[in-house]
Amino acid sequence: MPTSPPAPRGTWLVTGGAGYIGSHVVRALTAQGWGTVVLDDLSSGHREFVAPEVPFVEASILATDRVTSALRAYDVTGVIHLAGFKYAGVSVQRPLHTYEQNVTGTVHLLEAMATAGVGSIVFSSSAAVYGTPDVDQVTEQTPTTPQSPYGESKLIGEWLLADQARATGLAHTSLRYFNVVGSGDPSLYDTSPHNLFPLVFDALLDGRAPRINGDDYATPDGTCVRDYVHVADLADAHVAAAAALTAGHRLEPVYNLGSG
Repeated sequence: MPTSPPAPRGTWLVTGGAGYIGSHVVRALTAQGWGTVVLDDLSSGHREFVAPEVPFVEASILATDRVTSALRAYDVTGVIHLAGFKYAGVSVQRPLHTYEQNVTGTVHLLEAMATAGVGSIVFSSSAAVYGTPDVDQVTEQTPTTPQSPYGESKLIGEWLLADQARATGLAHTSLRYFNVVGSGDPSLYDTSPHNLFPLVFDALLDGRAPRINGDDYATPDGTCVRDYVHVADLADAHVAAAAALTAGHRLEPVYNLGSG
């Protein structure tokens, strides 16, 4: 006699779940038996990145009422917050847009969570909060000196979570990504026009030599050294954080996610 699939251990809403990283997080959650809902405005995400059986809400995190309704309708127990504007270089030309999406958007999301009674969040932060550190090994204790509106907006997002936790008891952690690469499935790929690996692959497919900027770094060939983490490992880290918060564990406010 066939057995029924296990009941979800909780339902997590993934903002930005139709994007490159978000879609991998959603697949990791569902594969491990978690209920999952995606909220994405599709400004950079792709509807086809979300499996048909996963509930999908097309909305911006700035639309507080829409977010609140989604949290209530699907009985959400926690949020993994990946939605936002992610391009550090472009953020210098578009600082107000960056702050609206990443700071104001996070404020609206936290308001919706408070209204709906959702008390757990895993936040997508960034190693951009460190700026250009003067050490080779970056730890969570390395001073934060962001050098772009993007990095600043991510650091402010971390502060918002910490302040809300002090005020309401919000359970939270922030994951500071380094450079994300790879794909856990051929159908889920990095479509960013600004990231190195898509640019390299596009150049090779066009028969062009890839261009790597910078030739005066203190390295054997003068090019910079960057830390990379596979997107599947990153997705697993989100699920582990969500599981820990669900179990009532108190996590550190921030964790670095890289290869070291």
